[in-house]
Amino acid sequence: MFMRLKRLQIAAVVLLGIMVVSTGCGSGNSELSAQGQDGKPKAISWSKMPEMSIDLNKGYKAVIETTKGSFEIRLLTKKAPVTVNNFVFLANEGFYEGLKFHSIIESFMIQTGDPEGNGTGNAGYRIPDELDTESTYKEGVVAMFNTGTPDSGSSQFFICTGPEASNLNRQPNYTIFGNVVSGMDVIKKIASTPVQNGVPVEDVTIVGVTIVEG
Repeated sequence: MFMRLKRLQIAAVVLLGIMVVSTGCGSGNSELSAQGQDGKPKAISWSKMPEMSIDLNKGYKAVIETTKGSFEIRLLTKKAPVTVNNFVFLANEGFYEGLKFHSIIESFMIQTGDPEGNGTGNAGYRIPDELDTESTYKEGVVAMFNTGTPDSGSSQFFICTGPEASNLNRQPNYTIFGNVVSGMDVIKKIASTPVQNGVPVEDVTIVGVTIVEG
């Protein structure tokens, strides 16, 4: 009986070890602490920026579905490969699902991509700037938000919605990585959401982001 019990204890320890190893391999350097649309846990934080996984010789679009409709972004792979790769990675991981547009200024921009929902959150890492002096900020332009210091972008991005966006051309500090190609009416609808003390009075959220290759 003692030997049988001993064997069972050893088997249990081995099984526990396999489970721990399997869990570690599955999560990699990510932290699971939120639920996706399917109810399953999703990663919201990583310890380092993603490795390059997109094909720089191909084109990519992002179809973003929100609670106020859908719009489509053409991603600028050639001009901002690191930023596009980062966005595609986060989108494919389901990171943006359920996140709200936490900052809305109708004549300027709408901003999202913050898991904290208040403008302070990120994906746990930073990415380098890819500033292109030939690109300009104007209606329909999609850019990576940063904290105001170099190479501090992560997951938050904004979409220019009006004439005030051109003021950013005086000091272009935000990586432009996409252009809206359809659904600008939806973006305008989001931009017209009433705000109080700088905060939208209703939640407009991202339902999902689909990356289309080619």
